[in-house]
Amino acid sequence: MSAPDVVTFGETMAALRADGPLRLGGCLGLSAAGAESNVAIGLARLGHRVRWVGRVGADELGALVLRTLRAEGIDTDYAVTDDTGRPTGLLLTEPRLGTLTRVHYYRAGSAGSALLAADVLPALTAGVRVLHLTGITPALAPSAAEAARAAVTAARQAGITVCLDVNFRTRLWTTDSAREALRPLLAGTDLLVASEDELPLALERVMGEADGVKSLLAQGVRDVVVKRGARGATVYTAQGRADLPARRVPAVDVVGAGDAFVAGYLSAALDGADATGRLRRAVTTAGFAVATRGDWEGLPTRDELALCDRGDGTTVR
Repeated sequence: MSAPDVVTFGETMAALRADGPLRLGGCLGLSAAGAESNVAIGLARLGHRVRWVGRVGADELGALVLRTLRAEGIDTDYAVTDDTGRPTGLLLTEPRLGTLTRVHYYRAGSAGSALLAADVLPALTAGVRVLHLTGITPALAPSAAEAARAAVTAARQAGITVCLDVNFRTRLWTTDSAREALRPLLAGTDLLVASEDELPLALERVMGEADGVKSLLAQGVRDVVVKRGARGATVYTAQGRADLPARRVPAVDVVGAGDAFVAGYLSAALDGADATGRLRRAVTTAGFAVATRGDWEGLPTRDELALCDRGDGTTVR
């Protein structure tokens, strides 16, 4: 594979999806999922070269993760199969009320949580354009947090654009711990993505959105992207702001929508689109995710992006 456009790293787990409350039993579907690999799949389907770095266990679930990513055309040459007995992490999802879904993680002591800087840094080869990471990885373990810091520093020194998605997980750490770990990463971040409630975690003190964005841009962040769920999204740059509403689609499963949004945004950025164009592709890929079940299964290829502009009930022949 030639030099990838994007390198991303983090934990990808085996994913068991229930069709009802877990306590009642029933059928479970087995797949793989992880915020960073969801983004990787989204980018690969849109025609970009992507490399994923992470650790999986020397078990059947680890083999499933690697097989899934390779099948999507993602470079896993720098992925590590952990031979110390650490298992591949596991998550279970259960639908509970409409599109409200509960996610249960079994990742303590997993292979993915043992990620090292030495795993990630060799993957930042010449020609890489973007490094993508999330706030999930630093929450997994001290070694994973160090890997995130080292990767951002190395990318910055190499002139690689750094995209940080805050992606706060309340079950992994507190807001204070998240803020303490994420703030040092901002010095090397070019594109910051956060939902409205996550944005304060990137700020050094409590302030409103306008002042917070102004502070981040002054620190060198080039794009501050604020996700607003069903109300769409905003991107702030030194040239001003752009807003775009969300795509109106039947909501089936909102899990993975944020990752789909990031994939669309990075794809358009790689293509040189302006701020509105970046948001347009982001809300479109997010729309595909919301309208289909699974974290990444419904993500579009490049030639499918225009399907969102077809009328409801249209049959394409």
